[in-house]
Amino acid sequence: MVSWRGIYFVLTLFLGSFFGSIFMLGPFLPLMFISPAWYRWITDSIVATWLTLPVALLEMVFGAKVVVTGDGFVPGERSVIIMNHRTRMDWMFLWNCLLRYSYLRLEKICLKSSLKSIPGFGWAMQVAAFIFIQRKWEDDKSHFEKMLDYFCDIREPLQLLIFPEGTDLTANTKARSNEFAEKNGLQKYEYVLHPRTTGFTFVVERLREGDNLDAIHDITVAYPQNIPQTEKHLLNGNFPKEIHFHVQRYPIETIPISKEELQLWCRKRWEEKEERLRHFYEGGKCFSARGQSIIPPCKSELRVLAVKCISLLYWTVFPLGMLSLLYLYSFAQWYFAAMIIFFVVQQKIFGGLELIELACHRYFKKQQKIHDMKVKNN
Repeated sequence: MVSWRGIYFVLTLFLGSFFGSIFMLGPFLPLMFISPAWYRWITDSIVATWLTLPVALLEMVFGAKVVVTGDGFVPGERSVIIMNHRTRMDWMFLWNCLLRYSYLRLEKICLKSSLKSIPGFGWAMQVAAFIFIQRKWEDDKSHFEKMLDYFCDIREPLQLLIFPEGTDLTANTKARSNEFAEKNGLQKYEYVLHPRTTGFTFVVERLREGDNLDAIHDITVAYPQNIPQTEKHLLNGNFPKEIHFHVQRYPIETIPISKEELQLWCRKRWEEKEERLRHFYEGGKCFSARGQSIIPPCKSELRVLAVKCISLLYWTVFPLGMLSLLYLYSFAQWYFAAMIIFFVVQQKIFGGLELIELACHRYFKKQQKIHDMKVKNN
């Protein structure tokens, strides 16, 4: 049954992303036609302020406890984050970890393309240049290549979250994974799915070639008490009481170079995850007896608390302020309507703001080459 807690959580996130996309991100959209690099930095910073909101709600309003063990992060480094996909909201819960150990501005996520059509959420993810995929490698390879090359070109630090399993763990997906394991003579897993290594190896190779990768962070996530599997569970008020993350950091120098060895390396990590999660759920429901990361977080708990308080206050007041603005001023109403039309129409015509951003970057890159050739010839 839908609960007031779930309605409050979803409505707060939606109103923040909806009005934020229009009134906070909208004014900076023309910047992509002037300087894609500056556009990326500014919009990433704005989106990061919203990413703190789910963290604040989960921990301060609904009392979720977050435990991070293992290696932690080196703040600001460029990395690929691989994680088991226990629920459909793992990507959002990870922000609780990244707020403490890294910078939310750097994170990008590989998500299914249907999400970009959601008003508010999808618009903001387009502006943030998340990588939307069809889950068919033949269709996704070219888009992956363009997006990764773009991030390498603009030299913007990147922490890219991908789920090699491809989908979350359910009875149906586990059955398909076990069927795959039986056909290929592999171990059947109970707590994870067998990873798909094609996309993972491509991403690592492309970022390494573009000199835009410092490490791979292998994260194992677990929920010791209740497991909210889908968005519906959150709407029903079933929020996680505890979220445990175990982080293993692998410097890029230690990662295999050949494609075949990289695939084996990924599969080995999932073997370790299965064993780690088995000990977690069948044992003391913790990854480490110490209960804390080896590397301390880059932000103190006092600072994290301040960020959460400010986020909760700002994103409560901001939508109310925008509603008042729309009620009082006709110019705000015209702007509001124009931006909604723009977000809807541009996606139907061009496929999304991230694709327009790529086109702008290619144009500027081409113009720079023409300019350099003229200078060289003169």
